[in-house]
Amino acid sequence: MIRKDPLVDLLIHDLTGPLSVVSTSINNLLNKEDRFGPIPDAQRETLERILRNANKAKMLLQEMIEVYRSDEGLFRKDEVIIAEVLKESLLDAAEIINPDFASQLSRAGSERKFVDILSKNGISLEVSGRYSQHPFAHDRKKIQQIIRNLITNALKYRKEKMKLSIGGDLDLVITVEDDGEGIPQEKQDYIFKRFFHLKNKTECGAEGLGFGLSCVKSLVETMRGEIVLKSGEGEGSRFTVRVPPL
Repeated sequence: MIRKDPLVDLLIHDLTGPLSVVSTSINNLLNKEDRFGPIPDAQRETLERILRNANKAKMLLQEMIEVYRSDEGLFRKDEVIIAEVLKESLLDAAEIINPDFASQLSRAGSERKFVDILSKNGISLEVSGRYSQHPFAHDRKKIQQIIRNLITNALKYRKEKMKLSIGGDLDLVITVEDDGEGIPQEKQDYIFKRFFHLKNKTECGAEGLGFGLSCVKSLVETMRGEIVLKSGEGEGSRFTVRVPPL
């Protein structure tokens, strides 16, 4: 694989390695007390916070790498099991926005319990069509990245509710809705630009770098799909993504 942009090499080689060392080292401290000794609760809480933020940095880095790779037309053809990708994307997004909520989900012992926890937190799921039963042929990392970013955005800006629907019999169709403040018409052309983010105050207080939606748009377009936004001030937002199989 040839990388034309030296920034990609910087991201992969010079940043991925140190972040992985940080994550692995903290994981060892937290989970190998027989080797490193017990950790007081106050120190454990601090280490867990460091680990969460190191993992967030790794996730952002991976998203940047995937965007650059897609710009160069580099795709893998995987057999994507949508139910698995959806669950992982929800866990990743929850970890970014609300780690306590993410812990609840990760401890769910069954699919039914997982869905019940989502419902109690105002999140509804609907998976229908061909890909509820059969795999979707495309790059798994990129599909997961699209879903994760749409979910993260909705969790940031919702008031109480979020709805995620996945369907389609040829193209994969992903729809994510929230009941937030919505996006004024005059700002809708800007939200897909890199490093632009709305100034709306969100309940969770989470602020991103304005990379997520631009990342989604870039990936979707290089995958020969489309993304459509329906929103208005005070009306919430609905993003619909269509991706054809590879």
